[in-house]
Amino acid sequence: MKPACLSHVGADGAVRMVDVGDKQVTARVASAEGFVRISSALERAIRENSVKKGSVLEVSRLAGILAAKRTDELIPLCHSLPLDAIDVTAALEPREDGARVHVTATVRTQSRTGVEMEALTAVTVACLTVIDMGKAIDKAMVIDGVRVTEKRGGRSGDRCATREEGR
Repeated sequence: MKPACLSHVGADGAVRMVDVGDKQVTARVASAEGFVRISSALERAIRENSVKKGSVLEVSRLAGILAAKRTDELIPLCHSLPLDAIDVTAALEPREDGARVHVTATVRTQSRTGVEMEALTAVTVACLTVIDMGKAIDKAMVIDGVRVTEKRGGRSGDRCATREEGR
């Protein structure tokens, strides 16, 4: 069986940025989500807005927006994209096994390539910001479930993740 052709590896084995110049400019949308498992003490502090660094949910949301805009600077082979819209949410979710912060991001562009990496970067940096802001209260936080939940546009078509995937 012939190995799969990798789009970011040239015939000589060197990594390269994919040439998207011949692709059509189309509307592209990607959404992603991630979770930060937190202690009840940190959940309480977030609800009371008593974390010394400020509003955890609002600062993490802003960090996610800024991160999406800089994805091409963080991931070596990502294209620079003109982002039309970035929506990031961060919300507390109480659960039987402890609370968590649920972060979502949706990114839109009119471009030749998709915005999945921008949505994932927004979610991941927002989750890291929750950890940075809450680490004085909870040193055992865990990020999990980071994944693309929806992708629209482009040659490969649309995709919506099922609820069971990644949870």
